[in-house]
Amino acid sequence: MRETPRPRETADGAGPGLPPHRPGGASAHTAGASRSGTPHRPDGRSPHTPRGARHTGPTGRPGTSPPVPGRPVLLCARVTAVLTLFALITWQVVSGGPLTGPDERISGALAGRGPAGPAEFCADLGNMQVALPVLACAVAFAWWRGSRRAAAGAVAAMAAVPALVVPLKLLTDRPGPLTEETGYYPSGHAVTAAVAYGAAALLLAPYVRRAWMTPAAAVLVTVATGIGLVLRGYHWPLDVLAGWCLAGVLLLVLGEVSSRSRSRSSSRTPSC
Repeated sequence: MRETPRPRETADGAGPGLPPHRPGGASAHTAGASRSGTPHRPDGRSPHTPRGARHTGPTGRPGTSPPVPGRPVLLCARVTAVLTLFALITWQVVSGGPLTGPDERISGALAGRGPAGPAEFCADLGNMQVALPVLACAVAFAWWRGSRRAAAGAVAAMAAVPALVVPLKLLTDRPGPLTEETGYYPSGHAVTAAVAYGAAALLLAPYVRRAWMTPAAAVLVTVATGIGLVLRGYHWPLDVLAGWCLAGVLLLVLGEVSSRSRSRSSSRTPSC
């Protein structure tokens, strides 16, 4: 009768010993692997879990690298450039600098010229009664489509127009081309048209197949408004240019807000 094999004993005979080491066993539990901080697989391949693919942070823990602050720096540079141009124009207007001479000559050559009807129509595009309904429709549409942060930013940009223009008119106290009355710098109609139509273009661009069409239309309407204001003698050319500078600052900030809002919305959308 064959005897059953007895369990292997240790060297001192105290009891059963540990199983023999098998080649190719898991090495992640060894002392060296536990101190390395890097997950391992028995076959040497990289782990498939997301944790293994993460980059380590400054403290050595798994995490993601911080975003590179490129866009805020670019935004600040653009805003600074536009404000510098506005400050230069304002200084020339207040001090009667060299730019005011060509400004007055251009206005004298263009005021009252051209077809009165189309020029008046273009100038009226900067009226609140015309520009605000266009912006309101764009805000309502963007709010309905879920771009509420961008829609609120557009409303704030439009509300900032009188808050910026009225004090500047009182401080500069510039007379108009065809009148002795003052308060024509900067052009409120030019700012209103640029902000209203520009903000509407930013709100509608994500939902248009050819996104470039809405900014192009806003630029055409804004330029037409400025030309109408100069042709009808309502403003000097520098008044219009300064108004576009103020509107440019507001639209740059609004564009950044809209871009971040779209980025957050796309990040919340689950991928298929």
